[in-house]
Amino acid sequence: MKKYRDHYFLKAKQENYPARSVYKLQEIDKRFSLFKSGQKILDLGAAPGSWTLWAAERVGPSGRLLGVDIQETRTGFPVNVRFLCRDVFSDDPNLMAALAELAPFDVVMSDMAPSTTGIKFTDQARSLELCERARDLALNRLKPGGHFVAKIFEGPDVKGFTDGLRPLFESVKGFKPKSSRSESKETFVVALGFRGRPE
Repeated sequence: MKKYRDHYFLKAKQENYPARSVYKLQEIDKRFSLFKSGQKILDLGAAPGSWTLWAAERVGPSGRLLGVDIQETRTGFPVNVRFLCRDVFSDDPNLMAALAELAPFDVVMSDMAPSTTGIKFTDQARSLELCERARDLALNRLKPGGHFVAKIFEGPDVKGFTDGLRPLFESVKGFKPKSSRSESKETFVVALGFRGRPE
């Protein structure tokens, strides 16, 4: 187990990513082809910035990326990235202006996780709440045909969450990256081809 963790930790250091989570997004992208040159991306829970950096590389200089997190990061980002230390669910005027400038987005992705308590039911419920709020934001900010990706803790509510996305997207899948720690309860919901907001 320790060797398994060290492999991705050391690889991230060698490749100048701030966290091993980058390899989860790489696996998701390889499987589902999320990113293309020139896209506009919204990254929720972006700190310390590994997902942001990878997505910025994939969309290239003509793409734009807005990363938002309640925590600061010291990561240096390329010129096509803007990072805001804000609560993405707030009405902060700087955040609202940044969202309005770039929306609608091609991809809204969330690696957000709640502060864990160690109580399984509580942690799952808090994870689900974050995913529901990320989904609601995505429904307002995604362009038709866009994609939504969210991390969620495994539990009885995951099926209901994914089922609720099915009428809104062409395809909805669950995905557990190999680079996720085997003891981790996280999984990812990948919703592709946004059909547009329901009337």
